[in-house]
Amino acid sequence: MAASTNKPHWDSLATVPEEKKIENGLVTTKYPPKKLNIIWGNDSRYWRLPADNNFTPAELIQVSWLEVTGTFEGVKGKKYEIGFEVSLTPDAFGWNGCHVYVMAKVGKRGKYSWKRSSLENPKTGNFLIPFETLDIKVDDNPNSTDNKIYFGMYEVWSGKWKGGLKIYNAFIKEVPATPPATS
Repeated sequence: MAASTNKPHWDSLATVPEEKKIENGLVTTKYPPKKLNIIWGNDSRYWRLPADNNFTPAELIQVSWLEVTGTFEGVKGKKYEIGFEVSLTPDAFGWNGCHVYVMAKVGKRGKYSWKRSSLENPKTGNFLIPFETLDIKVDDNPNSTDNKIYFGMYEVWSGKWKGGLKIYNAFIKEVPATPPATS
């Protein structure tokens, strides 16, 4: 839990290190929960945040407004897959009939791309959402100056109370550029 404060939301700690792995020349970056912004995350009635800054999961106790966000400095011309590693506790509730959206955009004025996933039929163990790949490409236009990727996981539309979700990390995975078609 953060230092005593009247602020109910958890703000990302810039001092928390991310984990970077390189495979086949492509970088995957993982953000632990404390490197993410979590609405109502600083209120122990709603979230149980890890005491450490490592990859111990943040656990959703109950909220009706799920919003977990982060930012990543993208590189011009690169394409990234965005997602979250999560699990559901045995007593998870409130996920029937609502979808969790993972959304991302490039730049403050960018347009969101999104994928939705249903947690109605809970999986066991850790799993990745969205279930379908969400890729986002940073424009390689030399006049473009805002390469920051804004991403998040949301369920804010149903108004239902939900709980029992554990968030292990958010990941930003560089994906290979599609080679130009040859004739």
